[in-house]
Amino acid sequence: MFERFHPRPGAWLLLVALGAGCAPLPPVPDAKEAPPVVAEPPPCPIIRVASCSTPGECKEVEVIGAVCHRTVLPGDSLIEMAREYDLGFNEIEAANPTLDAYVPTPGATVTLPTSWIVPRAAAPGRVVVNLSEMRLFQFPKSPGPVTTFPVGIGSEGWATPVGTFKVIQKQVNPAWYPPASIRREEPDLPPMVPPGPDNPLGTHALRLSKWSILIHGTDTPFAVGRRASHGCLRLYPEDIPVLYGQVPVGAEVRIVREPVKVGVRAGRIYVEIHPDEDAKVDLAAEARRLLGRRGLLGSVDVEKLDLALKDLRGLPVDVTADRSPSALAL
Repeated sequence: MFERFHPRPGAWLLLVALGAGCAPLPPVPDAKEAPPVVAEPPPCPIIRVASCSTPGECKEVEVIGAVCHRTVLPGDSLIEMAREYDLGFNEIEAANPTLDAYVPTPGATVTLPTSWIVPRAAAPGRVVVNLSEMRLFQFPKSPGPVTTFPVGIGSEGWATPVGTFKVIQKQVNPAWYPPASIRREEPDLPPMVPPGPDNPLGTHALRLSKWSILIHGTDTPFAVGRRASHGCLRLYPEDIPVLYGQVPVGAEVRIVREPVKVGVRAGRIYVEIHPDEDAKVDLAAEARRLLGRRGLLGSVDVEKLDLALKDLRGLPVDVTADRSPSALAL
């Protein structure tokens, strides 16, 4: 039932390998001036499992994955780490508010938010995109693991629409025909951009029934986890071929805004909260509403919930009231 996904080899592996040569090391002038010794981070396996028997119900496994931690190595950046662990920039930045995203301190600990609560819109055979967290979830028709990817979404003035759509076309190596609205902004654009490394659609594209909206790759991976598109949904170049192979023409795509998610795993209550001004909801009221609707509010530690609402780190937070080992029987 469990599938393990190991992170892609990243810059930190290259740095370790370069330090393994046979040349003599230069002398260290003063032990106090030596850089801090930074251990190689251990692998951070990602476990992604969810089984959805009916629309809106994934109670077998509602909280997927596991939050991990690793050490910053010299030369690391959160942007590179985000891609290494298949996270959007928004996710890794929110989970590490005290670190500089571009030059984090070597030796510091990075939280990798490789855990998620399944959106309420989940259903077998459906693709769900939660704009509030900038993440896509693909649910198989038959019981099996959910696949999840970070996405880039529409920028201000080009908001990605919410609603229910269908995949009406799939294309490998698509050409890009910039619409008139974009060419007015960028008059130097040609009428057609051919397939290739400079094509903003990347290597694969899925067209939705709202004709102007695509789920596609990108030639600017740093835009994943940001509001940077003209309404389309962008995936990392290595992620889009995987999604393309999993989603057939005719598949339903539900685009939602769920800034607050609630889930239960192993008898523990979790909330996941994302700041999203476009959702126009009171996050505290929404969290209590969802917990109350599930009959969980009486088993929640109010202080833990208030802290999660204050921190807004965008990862599942355990808010269970620990009154006794059997306080929550679910």
